Amino acid sequence: MKLTINYFGMIAEAVGSSKADFELHGKTVSDLKNELENTFPDLLGMSYQIAVNQKLVSSETEIMEQDEIAVLPPFAGG
Repeated sequence: MKLTINYFGMIAEAVGSSKADFELHGKTVSDLKNELENTFPDLLGMSYQIAVNQKLVSSETEIMEQDEIAVLPPFAGG
């Protein structure tokens, strides 16, 4: 399925873009992380989270083609 992914901070630097289309062959967040790391080896070993429709989700969350996807670097609140 074709997704549009927003990348932020050091993740955007690692993939060379802040927003790009991505072809996902799986269906879960775990599948997406694996495919992103195969496509962008600089992500290996980096800490990041995936948000789907503006919510942080687990690795087993299923992704739909119309979902809003964001790849976020670590952040601190306060």
